[in-house]
Amino acid sequence: MEKELEQRDSSIMRVVLYGPESTGKTTLAKQLAAHYNTNWVPEYMRTYLENKTLVPGEEIVAYDELETIAKGQISSENTSIKTANKLLFCDTNLLELQVYAEHYFGKCPRTLATYARKNKYELYILTYIDVPWQADEMRDRPENREEMFALFEQKLIDYNLPYITIKGNESERLKQAISYIDNHL
Repeated sequence: MEKELEQRDSSIMRVVLYGPESTGKTTLAKQLAAHYNTNWVPEYMRTYLENKTLVPGEEIVAYDELETIAKGQISSENTSIKTANKLLFCDTNLLELQVYAEHYFGKCPRTLATYARKNKYELYILTYIDVPWQADEMRDRPENREEMFALFEQKLIDYNLPYITIKGNESERLKQAISYIDNHL
């Protein structure tokens, strides 16, 4: 992953939509990319899992798949950044994958944790849990949303990363995000 991170174009501002599942990250990433006429990067883990045969009763993601998913996320970002227009919006990142690994497995692969810290973004948009839960076969534990939000926010605090928490309906979130981004351009 070191080589992939070194290939980053530093002239493009990278913004990550970060937070628990079912908090509007994908919707907001698409909206922001459209607003700024640039690219957005889908969550690679979702793409990976959509191509995996899910077996009832088994974990959705196995611990030994985490590094493969992390590499896929970085590769997707590196591909999208090549044609981005000043900004790149990422629907998740390695830090999010680290939070999930620590929560679900009680540990995180060392390589993933190392690169989650090295893989920094200029802006982090933490999505709050005030939007309705949308169930699908890859999401679980809607009752743990407050706990998960706290874990995500704490990781940003621990790593001293620049972030804003956005709340409200879809249009309110978009306005907040645009204001935050415009203030940092």
